[in-house]
Amino acid sequence: MSGYEALRDAIVRGEIGADARLVEHDVSARFAMPRGAVRTALVRLEHEGLVVREPNRGARVRRIGDEEAVEILEARAALEALAARKAAQRIDASGAERLHACLERHGALLASGDLLAASDANADLHATLLELSGHRIAQQLIRGLKSQTVRFQFRTILVPGRPGASHAEHRAIVEAVTGGHPKRAERAMREHLLNVAGALRGSVTPRP
Repeated sequence: MSGYEALRDAIVRGEIGADARLVEHDVSARFAMPRGAVRTALVRLEHEGLVVREPNRGARVRRIGDEEAVEILEARAALEALAARKAAQRIDASGAERLHACLERHGALLASGDLLAASDANADLHATLLELSGHRIAQQLIRGLKSQTVRFQFRTILVPGRPGASHAEHRAIVEAVTGGHPKRAERAMREHLLNVAGALRGSVTPRP
């Protein structure tokens, strides 16, 4: 993993928190990067929406608010629905086996109560579906959006009843994709991510 990738991963996973200052000297030492490479990395991360660079103040990790996170999930719902439809059109035996393995792992981790690992398994399932879609533009756009909301991923799985609902929704997606039903897969994925957005919104603002 390059220094840039390690820095990006630390931000995405929340190891470097929102609003944290990214001092070139410190980043250079921590990630074994020359100062010039640090500056280039910060520019790339700014373009990805992960970093803000301010005149005379340097760079910091951009804080993403709850409402923005909801909007990103809504945008992902449209793009990942497309990806699910494409995956259903292209699915083969090997791809189906991979999806079923992801689903089984997700269910087993939920049953064991390991919600953090289950959250990672959830991400693996979505990544596998995206790969199987073969849609390069959707892949690029979705990866950019996901990098900004992964820090909210674990919060939604803590919403009461959400883990079981999430697994049922994943099962519906996998069954539609592996069964070769593009429209059903598209609808199931859209509904799943809109439900996730609703769970995040509900965790912020109490519903009447």
